[in-house]
This record gives sequence, structure tokens and C-alpha cells, in this order.
Amino acid sequence: MSPEGKTLLNIVILGFGFMFMFTAFSTCGNIEQTVIKSFNSTGFSGSGYTSMSIIYGVFSASNLIAPSVVAVIGPQLSMFFSGLAYSGYIATFIQPFTWSFYTASVVVGIAAAILWTAQGNLLTINSTDVTIGRNYGIFWSLLQFSFLFGNMYIYFAWHGHVHILDKDRQTVFIALTVISLIGSFLFFLIQKPEPKSIFSDESESLLQAESSESASVVVVPQGLGSQALDAFRKALQLSVTKEMLLLSIFIAYTGLELTFYSGVYGTCIGAMTQFGDNAKSLIGLSGISIGIGEILGGGMFGILNKCNRFGRSPVVLLGLITHFVAFYLIFLNIASDAPLAPEEGTNLQAFITPSVELALLCSFLLGLGDSCINTQLLSIVGYMFQEDSAPAFAVFYLVQSIMAALAFFYSNYLLLHWQLLIMVLVGFLGTLSFFIAERMVVSRRRDTDNNSI
Repeated sequence: MSPEGKTLLNIVILGFGFMFMFTAFSTCGNIEQTVIKSFNSTGFSGSGYTSMSIIYGVFSASNLIAPSVVAVIGPQLSMFFSGLAYSGYIATFIQPFTWSFYTASVVVGIAAAILWTAQGNLLTINSTDVTIGRNYGIFWSLLQFSFLFGNMYIYFAWHGHVHILDKDRQTVFIALTVISLIGSFLFFLIQKPEPKSIFSDESESLLQAESSESASVVVVPQGLGSQALDAFRKALQLSVTKEMLLLSIFIAYTGLELTFYSGVYGTCIGAMTQFGDNAKSLIGLSGISIGIGEILGGGMFGILNKCNRFGRSPVVLLGLITHFVAFYLIFLNIASDAPLAPEEGTNLQAFITPSVELALLCSFLLGLGDSCINTQLLSIVGYMFQEDSAPAFAVFYLVQSIMAALAFFYSNYLLLHWQLLIMVLVGFLGTLSFFIAERMVVSRRRDTDNNSI
């Protein structure tokens, strides 16, 4: 197999591994608050929103050490052990206890930081300037298939169920635990890339140094303590650069909208009694609709946009407009107290007669907008900081997870319209900052080309 074929295969395997893992974890996150409401009366006092807030809070703090872990043990082992932690979190729902639920939340928060830093590092070292957009599109599309399969099962299994029985819950979470484990073991199929196939001759020596410390899972790197310290120091340095500070505002927005589409919106749909006895099963359809939007966006603006002829800003603007349209329609269609409603749901009505079709359209728009935004953000971070990809992605996920933790925390208390308003304000400011960062990238590339000439 050619070096380019090997790196492409690595990206595909990486995508399938994450697809299996997040088929389990995304489905878990989408339904957990609804599931928890069904057994709160048994002595379990946990909250899905609080658990997610813990996960992302620990995630944010752990991003400072994640580059060191990836530098020491390599991205493959980092992703494998992180995947085991995800499986353990899902398994706590089989026989739930408050202490195990929150303990697993802390552990998976640490694992998430290591997992996503390793993912960004591995994807970057398997990409060139030309293929990085395509590779992020392939990875993103495969990852977003995770929204389809688990949620499809939820829809059919819970169709017509007003209450979630213990048997229903246990069957679902045993299956999700097994699926998550399959994804973790797929990471061992990823091969070490050929240095000459990744970057130009000028940066080949840099790649060899990076791949020896990050991509190999067989060769033990020299000076592990020094590498770990260097990775930690580099993450701190990158966090205060002008480019990263600009991007951080928009990254913060992705944390807020991630919270909303992955946990809050599905809970809102399941709480709408005016959707009838099938409201709980509609959570699954909502997840499927989000996934279709994610896959479509990842395909159009990742895989097909190989050369970035028009830059990243138009795609980001399209994503933001798509989200703003979805937020407005949700404001009209969903009751304001839906995020906080008890298991019986809410009888309040928003500004129009609630429509299932409109609710699912909004799910699709949330997924489409998210893919537009994230494919471009991940691509620009990988491009701007390809020489320090692991620390750069650690900073990315540090900012995103802090905002996600904050959003899951306030989701316990804020009505729907306040949550939507916060996302609109941060999204608008973040888009402006992204435009400035993109212009800096274009200017830097122009200066580099002129110097080369």
C-alpha cells in the first residue's frame, strides 16, 4: 500500500473507532437525563446535567496534562485506555448508584481530555496541508454516524413507552457498553505513518521527531519526563498566542452548543407532553436527525472542500446562520420549562402549537450547523499548529470543555429561552473572532509564499 493510502486508511480506522465509541456514549448522553428521571424515586439522587458538568469540568482541567500523557504512551494506547473509561461510565447505568455514577463522571472527564488530544495529534500527523481538510471531513462524517444507530434503536425500543422500565434500561446500556468496547479495540489497527508522506522535505525532520514520540506504540521514547514537561509548557504557551485567543471565543461557542444538542434538546423533546405518548421515543429520532445533519455537513464542507478555494469563513457563517434559524424555531416550538420538567413532562405551550416535524427539523439544523463549524475549526487548528498538534488540541478542548461544563451546570436552573440567548450572543462574537483569525492565516500563507519566491 502506498504511503498516502496508508494514512487514508488510518483516518478511516480512526473514524470507525470513534463511531463505535460515540454510538454508545452519544446515545447515553442523549437519554441519560430522561432515564435518570425514571428511577430518581428509588433512592438514586444523581442528575444527568450535573454528571455532564462534572465530566466537562474535569475534562477542562485534564487538558493541561493530556499532551504529556500522549507524548509518553503514544496516541493509540491513550485512545484505548480512554475508551475503556467511557465504557465504564456507560456501564454504571446497568445498576446505578449515585456514588459510582459521579465517580465514573470524574474518570471519564480525565479520559476525554486524553482521548481528544490523542485524536487531534494522530489525525494531524496523518495529514498534509492539502489533505488535512479532507481528512477532517472523513473523520467527522464517520464520527457523526454514531448519532444514527444507537438513537434508531432507542426510537423502536421505546416507542409508545411513557415510563422507562428497569429491563428497558439494562438492555440498552449492556448493548451500548459492548459497542463502546469494540470501538476501543479498533484503535490497535492504526499503523505508524511514513514520515515522507506527511510533510515536505523542509519539515521532515520535525515530523520524525514528533512521530517517534507520539505515533509509535512500540518504541519507548527517550526522556519521558522531559517530553511530558515540554508538552505541558507548550500547551500553556499556545493558550496565550494571538491566534488561539481569537479562536477561543468561537471554541467557547462550540462548547455551549455541544451541551445543547447532545443533552438538553433531547430532554426538552422528551418532556413535551403535547407530543403524545411517543415523546420519549422521539428523543431517538431527534438524535438521528442531528446525525444526518452532521454527516451531510461533514461530507459537503470537509470531504468535498479539498482545496479551500473560498476559505473557511463562508462555511462557518453558514453554520452560524443555520444554528440561529434553529434556535428561533425552537424558541417558538418548545415550552420554556422543558429542560427542567419532571418525568411527567410539561403542559406549557410555547408561541405556536408544538410540532413534531418542526422539532426534528431543528435537530437536523443543529447537526448541520455543528458540522459546518467544527470541521472548519478543527481544520484551522490543525493547520495553524501542525508542528505542535497535541498541545494545540489540548488547548482547544480545554476551552470547549470549560464552556460545556458551565452550560451543563446552568441547564439545571435556566429556562430554555435564556439558554438560547446565551448561545446567540457567544456565537455572534465567536464568528467575528474566527473571521479575524482566518484572515491572519491567509496573510501568513501569502507572506510565506512570497518569501519562498
